[in-house]
Amino acid sequence: MKVLIINGSPRVNGNTTVAVNELVKTFHAEGVETEVFQVGGKDIRGCIACLSCAKIGKCVFDDIVNEIANVFEEADGIVVASPVYYAQANSTLISLLTRLFYSSKFLDKNMKVGASVAVARRGGCSATFDELNKFFTISGMPIASSQYWNSVHGRDKGEAVNDEEGLQTMRVLARNMAFLMKSIALGKEKFGLPEKEPRVWTHFVK
Repeated sequence: MKVLIINGSPRVNGNTTVAVNELVKTFHAEGVETEVFQVGGKDIRGCIACLSCAKIGKCVFDDIVNEIANVFEEADGIVVASPVYYAQANSTLISLLTRLFYSSKFLDKNMKVGASVAVARRGGCSATFDELNKFFTISGMPIASSQYWNSVHGRDKGEAVNDEEGLQTMRVLARNMAFLMKSIALGKEKFGLPEKEPRVWTHFVK
């Protein structure tokens, strides 16, 4: 089992890293390998809808998005963690995810497990959590849950280490996600993946 973790914070060793580290520690205890990318401080442009990825099988902008896509292809699950800015995720992270999920349509994401984590001083976590989860629900990916919405709180750098409830939520999330990935792997062996119908597109065009 392997989980790709994307840290959307531009702040190295900040509160989002505190949350990610708790996940990594628990995943490893569950026998799950992790690979972490910190992307919030990188120069990542957004999607320009050029559709070149349909022809070449990857994003036309050959940067960290394509590197992460290769890891995503091999992973059993993905965790996306972000600080909260104006009740939404870091815009650099959203640019990356938009390009990653659109340009990797060749990659079968069906039944890969997804989870999102929001980190804030106080408010906006639920809106950010919902925003990030939409990348999974449009891709046929089951979402791992915890004992509470996946959020950790802290204002000053590293202060999240004092959020005992938030860190417990991360540990429960990692255990639940590990169980779900392992269960899906066993289900694939015994039952295979759900049947896929040919895609139907409704455009209401005469």
